[in-house]
Amino acid sequence: MDRKQMCVTNVKYKKPTQNEARRMKNLLSYLTYRDSRDDYVPQVSGVERWVDHGMGKSVTQIANTCEGYQSDHVLLFSLVVNPNPDLIRMVPHEEREAFVKQLTERTVEGFFDARGIDTGVEYSYVTHHRNTDGEESPNQHDPHTHVVLPGTYYDADEGRRKPLYFSRNREVNHIDLLHDITQEQMAELMDRYAGRDWEQRYDELATIREQQEQIAIIEEAHGMWGGDPVWAGIRRTDENTSAAGFYGWFEDREGRLKLQFRPLMPGLEHSEAERAAEYMKERLQADAKNIQRDEELRPTIDF
Repeated sequence: MDRKQMCVTNVKYKKPTQNEARRMKNLLSYLTYRDSRDDYVPQVSGVERWVDHGMGKSVTQIANTCEGYQSDHVLLFSLVVNPNPDLIRMVPHEEREAFVKQLTERTVEGFFDARGIDTGVEYSYVTHHRNTDGEESPNQHDPHTHVVLPGTYYDADEGRRKPLYFSRNREVNHIDLLHDITQEQMAELMDRYAGRDWEQRYDELATIREQQEQIAIIEEAHGMWGGDPVWAGIRRTDENTSAAGFYGWFEDREGRLKLQFRPLMPGLEHSEAERAAEYMKERLQADAKNIQRDEELRPTIDF
């Protein structure tokens, strides 16, 4: 597999302005009380959402630390560590949170070690358990973490805090370094949690999906759906389940036409999905014949 697809790690920052300070507190509240825009997380007494590595474990504590440790240009950095949901499905459900937490801590600490920041950098993070909203594979478990970092770090040699930065130029590219370390840690944890054959299993899944897409290349459209030609088919979800639905040329999020799958019956055994797709194909073809017959029988009016 392309190891760049194993995990997404994004970095953003907020400036030390009054407006950004207010947005920072809104962001921290959002991360604390929600897993996504639509999923509110009730707070449980004695159960902390944030894992504290020096920044704090509440909105107020983290916000105060960010303000106290800001630089002239950065109030806080925020990172998202989001493993590929197809790989996460190979990890036992009850072990996924531990997997994502270990991935986060090993990535953050390994990144600063690689940069030669021996004292490390304070951080706190929260784990979210949303479901995917992609149209091809919706509602798949998608655990990930949000990490908060300060605008400065303590330099033990100089005995003072210095600005923290993420350079991205020809000489130093900290973003590429962060991605490389994330992929290394992801691969090591997959070996431990999913077995050393996880990459082969992922490649087999990708190959099967490519083969299943070929139905839209080698066969004529089975019918129409929403005004577009479609093909009834299946898409492998993981090693145990598939979805039955339609393939078609639909616009992606960038407005480009792309061959995509739309699941109608997810979570089926592979053989069940095949039978469901065959039934959908028969219905589509029957509907297409009825439409053609109606067109042929429609009287022609001459003026």
